[in-house]
Amino acid sequence: MYPEHTSQTPAQRAIQIHQPTPYPPTATTPAPLVPVQPDSVPAVASIVLPDGRIVTGYAVAPAQPEPLTAKPVVSRAAVNVALGGVGFLAVCGGLLLLTSFIAALTAFITQLIILAAVIFGGWIAVQVLGIGGHRGGTTVNIRKAVFRRNHFHG
Repeated sequence: MYPEHTSQTPAQRAIQIHQPTPYPPTATTPAPLVPVQPDSVPAVASIVLPDGRIVTGYAVAPAQPEPLTAKPVVSRAAVNVALGGVGFLAVCGGLLLLTSFIAALTAFITQLIILAAVIFGGWIAVQVLGIGGHRGGTTVNIRKAVFRRNHFHG
């Protein structure tokens, strides 16, 4: 592809023309024809036509078409069994997915109930044991003694 190192200028190389060198034709002699005799001489048939003429010729055997390969017959019962198996597998797969979905849904609902119980229980605890409220303290009368939040009054 690349020009060799020559003393020619690029302009001279651009107009350089290469002519192909033809090869001289080789002398070929055709192979000699060798007559081949058939293994057996075919029978000659003669037919008399209705107008009295006689036609003589070789009998030609009719061409036999190649036998078709017979397709194996698939019984209807085999097709039904195969389709039933495919349907059974589809149903089993669907039931497996359905049971997985039900188990996941049950776990989700259980977690929601536990979360609601924790939140509601915390709310109740805050209401009962709440720090806020009235600052006056709780008054409890036990046998004529009055207890006011961490103080004893007699």
